Amino acid sequence: MTFKKRLPAASPRRIALLVETSMGSGREIVKGVARYARESGQWSVYHEPSHVKKSVPDWLKRWQGDGIIARVRNKPLAAELLAIGLPVIDVLGDWPTAAIPIVQVDDNSVADLAASHLLERGFRQFGFCGIGGRHWALKRQTAFVETIGAAGYPCAVYQLPVWDRMPWFSEDDRQQLVAWVEMLPKPAGVMACNDLAGQRVLAACRQADVPVPEEVAVVGVDNDEPLCEISDPTLSSIIPVHEQVGYAAAALVDGLISGQPAPEQALYLKATEIVVRRSSDVLAVDDPDLATALRFIRTYACDGIAVCDVVKSVGLSRSTLDRRFREAFGRSVHEEIVRVRLQRIKELLAHSELPLITVARKTGFSHQEYFGAVFKAQTGMTPNEYRQEHRRPGPSGY
Repeated sequence: MTFKKRLPAASPRRIALLVETSMGSGREIVKGVARYARESGQWSVYHEPSHVKKSVPDWLKRWQGDGIIARVRNKPLAAELLAIGLPVIDVLGDWPTAAIPIVQVDDNSVADLAASHLLERGFRQFGFCGIGGRHWALKRQTAFVETIGAAGYPCAVYQLPVWDRMPWFSEDDRQQLVAWVEMLPKPAGVMACNDLAGQRVLAACRQADVPVPEEVAVVGVDNDEPLCEISDPTLSSIIPVHEQVGYAAAALVDGLISGQPAPEQALYLKATEIVVRRSSDVLAVDDPDLATALRFIRTYACDGIAVCDVVKSVGLSRSTLDRRFREAFGRSVHEEIVRVRLQRIKELLAHSELPLITVARKTGFSHQEYFGAVFKAQTGMTPNEYRQEHRRPGPSGY
């Protein structure tokens, strides 16, 4: 394709960014573009913080810029973007065309991470919740079902309605999802195509009175922190390197503007990390007594419970419960109580500004000194040292 002009590498760049910021994936792409712009200097980025349009916005048709980064949702949009005559990079990849280079998350790697995580947790029954009409969701579904199938297990599939329909998620849709959750063979590990779908699955589990993660463990995609943290329970999620996609797309459009040749193949960036939260932090177990014990520990560990309380909730002798617990999980009931409390402590230290005495009380400790001693014995660090090393900045806004 012939572009309207070529600019020297040191010249200022004016880049149009057509990426929605209503979800975490879009915001991460914008962050990646912004990082490249800061490093390169002399960049002006024109962006509308809205949903992706089905066609080119009117302002872009009159815009005097140098390049475009867009999520190309359909073929007409691709044709309109090409007609503008500027270098274009597609960061979605749903409608590939040889004339528009693609930088995209490797959806196979996303699905493989989710499948591996759930298989490692001992699940042997699986589900996938997708979204109708979205190619990226279908690609994740196909890869997840194939990976689970290769491991020798079936996978039930459910698709939420296409996003373009209004209302997007009606009461009938809710009830259908609840029915699907109820019919899943349990315990089941479920991958949701993104965090929004994962939140819907968690809500359906609550309505169906299905314990999460003991009977249904859920993993989303995007690690959209506000959405994951507000979910009940908090949602485990794959980090799909959208920020790196934005950065790579900015570098690629920069090169095209300077006259470098377009790549012949799409650039796929692999996901490598999952953030494990409560929705999948469990070991699958078919034993109803052990499932009851795990559920009781997860619910009350931070209330200062002891092994005798767990024994009472299950109705077995202490020796029998501890023996079966060790056989299934490789640790004692007491060690599981400590593990759950320790995980909650780490969450509060990394994600809150609560004073240490408050963290101690919220996790079942009456005295801050004993709390600190137990934490250091388990981690080799004081609570303050852990907080300084693992504190994460608050989630960015839309």
